Amino acid sequence: QVQLVESGGGLVQAGGSLRLSCAASGISFSILIMGWYRQAPGNKRELVATITSSGSTNYADSVKGRFTISRDNAKNAVYLQMNSLKPDDTAVYYCRALRPPTNAYWGQGTQVTVSS
Repeated sequence: QVQLVESGGGLVQAGGSLRLSCAASGISFSILIMGWYRQAPGNKRELVATITSSGSTNYADSVKGRFTISRDNAKNAVYLQMNSLKPDDTAVYYCRALRPPTNAYWGQGTQVTVSS
């Protein structure tokens, strides 16, 4: 059974930082494409960042230069370091694992709230 468990969300003031973690189990982690997505109230879920098994990364334009995605295959974990947070970053953040080509798994989400 595949499980993705996010942690690290919370309330932070604008300009602050948070680090999200996602621990995976029940699946061969090293082959996965891992990603972070977010969904704000009334909005669609959107891509934040992805990282391939080889470490190639991709970011949404809105977070480039502020967020960094990384992974530790030995710990079956993926991280999202979020700096210079803005109120617009407020959302539920979800971890996603993609086993190519099409098998996708989601975590339960963690709330990030940025106050102005």
